[in-house]
Amino acid sequence: MKKIILSVAFGIITQVSFSQSTFTLTSQNLGGQATLTEEFNGFGCVGKNESPQLTWKNAPAGTQSFAVTMYDPDAPTGSGWWHWVMFDIPSDINELVSNAGNVSADLAPKNAIQSITNYGAKGYGGPCPPEGHGLHKYVITVYALKTAKLGLDENTNPAIVGYYLWSNTIAKASIITYYQREKK
Repeated sequence: MKKIILSVAFGIITQVSFSQSTFTLTSQNLGGQATLTEEFNGFGCVGKNESPQLTWKNAPAGTQSFAVTMYDPDAPTGSGWWHWVMFDIPSDINELVSNAGNVSADLAPKNAIQSITNYGAKGYGGPCPPEGHGLHKYVITVYALKTAKLGLDENTNPAIVGYYLWSNTIAKASIITYYQREKK
């Protein structure tokens, strides 16, 4: 009898454990490989430079705002490459539409700030790895933050934004895509 009760109790605990919801980031138009749609337009690249659509769900309690970054750890710089830095996204937002990273398109959430990237420009700057350098990994992360505002502006460099993100993050969720340029 004890074994049956223990088995039933374990089954209930297991069921509950696997049904918990976690903070999750998805995209309707970005898969495992980035395309010319996302690729940067410049530095020898000829893409459309459109940021992907992103949706997140199950933000943790206490979330007061969100931030989104895109980072290439494989860039041959010694410190990687920041492709996108957006913060002060209001806590009632859970999606960025396609091309929201284009600062002139006015598609980002109201009051969200898009600061400079390693391209030296504000907003999204897509993948553009050196020709023949192989596959690069692009990590897109949404951060659930414990503050409504980071207190930074659009001219803040990615390292400083990263420092403020690190000290204010409750949870984060990421998706990874890869991209390469063949040697011509």
